[in-house]
Amino acid sequence: MSRDYHHGVRVIEINEGTRPIRTISTAVIGLIATADDADNKTFPLNTPVLLTNINSAIGKAGKKGTLSRVLEAIGKQTNAFTIVVRVEQGEDEIAQTSNVIGTVTADGKYTGIKALLSAQAKFGMKPRILGAPGLDTQAVTNEMVAVAQQLRAFVYASCWGAQTKEDAVNYREEFGQRELMLIWPEFISWDPVTKSNNSISAVAYALGLRAKIDNDIGWHKSLSNMVINGPLGISRDVFWDLQSGATDAGFLNQSGVTTLINKSGYRFWGSRTVEEGEFFFFENYTRTAQVLADSIAEAHFSYVDKPVHPSLVRDLLESINAKFRELKAEGYIIDAHAWFDPASNTKDSLKMGSLTIDYDYTPVPPLEDLILHQRITDRYLANFGQRITA
Repeated sequence: MSRDYHHGVRVIEINEGTRPIRTISTAVIGLIATADDADNKTFPLNTPVLLTNINSAIGKAGKKGTLSRVLEAIGKQTNAFTIVVRVEQGEDEIAQTSNVIGTVTADGKYTGIKALLSAQAKFGMKPRILGAPGLDTQAVTNEMVAVAQQLRAFVYASCWGAQTKEDAVNYREEFGQRELMLIWPEFISWDPVTKSNNSISAVAYALGLRAKIDNDIGWHKSLSNMVINGPLGISRDVFWDLQSGATDAGFLNQSGVTTLINKSGYRFWGSRTVEEGEFFFFENYTRTAQVLADSIAEAHFSYVDKPVHPSLVRDLLESINAKFRELKAEGYIIDAHAWFDPASNTKDSLKMGSLTIDYDYTPVPPLEDLILHQRITDRYLANFGQRITA
């Protein structure tokens, strides 16, 4: 760099060093619902709406469709940011499924589930917890998962149409994505419209509880075995026993279906996704992968197009490893490490402006199977006499 003549002191700012990595916001719900009598200004059709106070929005959610009851179920768990897309009520299941799945109109407007893709541009945040309680047919669930993969989000869905545990397990065989948890059966709760106890999709409670866990504990804790606010019963009999796997709940969990139990309060029981692979079979494994990927990538936006000096790479590595140390100390991961691999960064790739950083991590496993070894022994009788005289 050429310098002009100067007689005095120059101060040149050198803005280098590590960058703090902020963990992405995960407790953001993406909800698809119906309500033909909802306030159209508050909930315009096929338009993402950000709710910052769920309870205050219920009064404008109407009485018909799914919106009002789902918002009540979420609000009983937590007051999370909720992005709502209201779709038109269909006259039958085929029409309803088409409305929920949505499309891209001629003028480029996204409708139905696809409207969630525009949420970040509108609100500066991505929905990470997706569901369409009471509307999630097989086609809808498949579309929700496709959108979730683009958003790095997670889907909770029902085993649509399943009347028995065997139906639920057979339905689960239709899916294999790591971004999906299937839940069976439904909850019973008070319906203020009919003034009676009615079934409600357990997915409505899963959305709220997931956001609550993210806020209160963290995304590394699975949905399972946390008390849920609101349910009054379970729509189907589910046999469960803590010390036996030969139960209805064990049958469902072994097959990758989360179920419902009543043990000192109503709870979800099961932590598994529907993935058949060997890496992301737990819900929190998938969400850990998503959080790390987005947090690290988004934090390094400012690095793009900077000159690739060794000092830049050192700063980048230290930024990532500092974040890993923080997450490890807080219990979100077991451990992780980032490094520069010369084999992946040849002179030709570097010359073309391509830099590769490797990192690995170990998520925190949920304690799904606790084994206690109980043994009978007579060795505590060996000093029996001494204990009497002591």
